[in-house]
Amino acid sequence: MAFRRSMPDEVSPGGLAQDAVDEITWYMREHKMSRADLAASMGVSPGRVSQILSGDENLTLRTLGAVVKALGARIEFTLSEAEEESILLVEDTHG
Repeated sequence: MAFRRSMPDEVSPGGLAQDAVDEITWYMREHKMSRADLAASMGVSPGRVSQILSGDENLTLRTLGAVVKALGARIEFTLSEAEEESILLVEDTHG
């Protein structure tokens, strides 16, 4: 399963992190995964997952990678000219 979403024309760094968090929470809902489930899969506390998903902190690529791996998912992004549409793609890697 894949979910595609267009990014706005002007994306701020904070907005990009929030878009990633929105995709993660969407994916978790679709796969009936709780924050506690994600925390256990990542080997971190539920509080840490809440921090990550709050959208208030700087979401690093390393943290994003750990979350995506724990979800059993894959994330792709494409850079294109500003006048073209950008797409964020999250896929289920479990078939």
